[in-house]
Amino acid sequence: MDRNTRAVAAAIATLHAAIAHAQSAPGGALPSVTVEAERAGDQLLPELQAERDAIPGAVSIVEGEELRLRNVTSVADMLRYTPGVWAASGSTGDSTFLSIRGSNLDATNYDGNGVKLLIDGLPVTAADGNNHNRDVDPLSMRRAIVARGANALTYGASTLGGAINFISPTARDGGPSEVFVNGGSFGQWQGRFSAGGVSGNLDALVSAEAKRSDGFREHQKQERESVYANAGIQLAPTVSTRFYVTGIDNDQQLPGALTRAQFDADPRAAEKAAVAGNYRLNVRTARLANRTVWDIDENSSLVAGISYENQSLYHPIVYAPPYFSLLIDTTQRNLGTTLRYQRRSGDHDVLAGLNYGNTTVEGGNYSYVPGGAQKITTRVDNGADNLELFLVDRWKFAPQWTAVYGAQAVSGSREVRNIDVSTGAVRNPQGDYDSINPRVGVIRDLSSSSQLFANVSRLYEPPTLYELDDDVRGNNATLKAMRGVVAEVGTRGATVFDRNSMHWDVALYYGRLDGEILSIDDPNAPGTSLSTNVGKTIHAGVEALMGASLAVDDAGAHRLEPLVSITLNDFKFDGDANYNNNRLPAAPRYAVRGELLYRHASGFFFGPTFDIIGQRYADFSNTYEVDGYTLWGLRAGYTAKQWEVYGELRNAGDKAYVSYFSVRDKAAADAAILTPGSPRALYVGARFKF
Repeated sequence: MDRNTRAVAAAIATLHAAIAHAQSAPGGALPSVTVEAERAGDQLLPELQAERDAIPGAVSIVEGEELRLRNVTSVADMLRYTPGVWAASGSTGDSTFLSIRGSNLDATNYDGNGVKLLIDGLPVTAADGNNHNRDVDPLSMRRAIVARGANALTYGASTLGGAINFISPTARDGGPSEVFVNGGSFGQWQGRFSAGGVSGNLDALVSAEAKRSDGFREHQKQERESVYANAGIQLAPTVSTRFYVTGIDNDQQLPGALTRAQFDADPRAAEKAAVAGNYRLNVRTARLANRTVWDIDENSSLVAGISYENQSLYHPIVYAPPYFSLLIDTTQRNLGTTLRYQRRSGDHDVLAGLNYGNTTVEGGNYSYVPGGAQKITTRVDNGADNLELFLVDRWKFAPQWTAVYGAQAVSGSREVRNIDVSTGAVRNPQGDYDSINPRVGVIRDLSSSSQLFANVSRLYEPPTLYELDDDVRGNNATLKAMRGVVAEVGTRGATVFDRNSMHWDVALYYGRLDGEILSIDDPNAPGTSLSTNVGKTIHAGVEALMGASLAVDDAGAHRLEPLVSITLNDFKFDGDANYNNNRLPAAPRYAVRGELLYRHASGFFFGPTFDIIGQRYADFSNTYEVDGYTLWGLRAGYTAKQWEVYGELRNAGDKAYVSYFSVRDKAAADAAILTPGSPRALYVGARFKF
């Protein structure tokens, strides 16, 4: 019996042992009740509040309905007002740099590690932790749950940044049949059609989408078609199962990066090598998943799920003839499973769970001539698996007090097998990664709708296959997993007074890491990176979201609705031999985003939006500074029972700014590393529900 088989057997034994003490969670959701609530004004309805309030740490919930009233083409758009998150888009809609609590602050968007992405509780992040070219469509979800940092342990998220779980709409829970269209600047248009229904014990919902964009830069076109479908069967009064099917065909050009002088001269230009080499990011994705729920009795249930995904990548990314060119042509296959058992017994609410994932990557790296010959240089045959076990108890030990404690066990393996075609030499770094990550927290209910919370948790994140492959040493040595401890305190809640209401969510955290895995863009082969374990680092910050709905007349028909999201970051080396106490690059010192809407009871709304972003460094040496920026815009719309329209003006001042960039050890003044953000743009959209 091999190591993983023994681990699975131990997990099953753990689940059986917990049966007498556990209660069910929604399939793949956080350990709490199923959420079917929408946002009502400023306040969360009871079911949604119960989901959030079961966690002694920062958790944000993004409602899909709200996304259809502004221009949303990427995860960066979706997470715009989520505190603690730095998400930036600059290439095309699907290319988003994502960092939560300082994850992924390195060669920037190369493998997108540090945050575990799930759909209906089943992973779309690979088993090794990478999100490379992952296609997640915010408009295909009913809501998203963003569990920041160690608050995602019960997702099996061995990641510094936590997890995001995208919950699909269904015909049974109110997923609408609808037609949705939007379009605007730079040739963007998007059409979406959804239809579904319920018949007895059966229900089904299917959505088909097409999206096109010319982009605001040269060589930035995108064409994407996708289909999302799910069908449910009520097998018995207490047993239901649901199947999910996803197909995505995404072709996009990449405009590359600019030097500072090129950015100043024309931020809409493309990198010359990107045009000459026809840099692209073409991905074909097919995914099938199933989730089954057994409500054993009123206090317990069992959830089981499985998913399989096949993703083909065609990715010309480096073209510097006659010295070097690189085209990546690989197929990635991901298998994911989950099993959760939960029971409420007296003052205890115990969850036991198991997640297992397996990923293989096959194909090769090629030298190429655009539109001509391709020659394989390296054969790639990589693999990873990851097993997570967790046991969590929520003990209500006093009327207003709940203790939340438990642990997660992680066992994973990584193997990179690269064969140099010209010499037959094999590079084969491989390693096993095992850890037990305890967590303890407490929740103090101040009222029925407000809380204080605190927790101390262990952080743990093994390397991805890309990081092992890019190890600066270039031999068969393997990187260590990063480890650390984080403490967090905060408060959240909502209150109503007269005809007004307000809500808040504030968290402060301080974490110390040892062996954080960081990478820099290889100056001799831009587009590839060099990875290493560094010494000690600090990840600390303040996250706050505050909003209100304020009546400006006696009847409450006219209202002002301010919303502000504030993120303050302190990410830095801690006495490093090379970098002393330098700041970590890529994430800004602060990000303040918000809006002030006027809303009328008839359904009309309008108001300004703003983004205030602080300064960043583009290198570990802190010699290359990227300026902060301030953007402002306008939103307006009208909502009725069956239809709605919106308009959004972004970057109204036409400010030239840097969205994200590649990270260097010490960036030269003429380094081609900058990705510009979008100039002034206007978008409109409409939806009809039937």
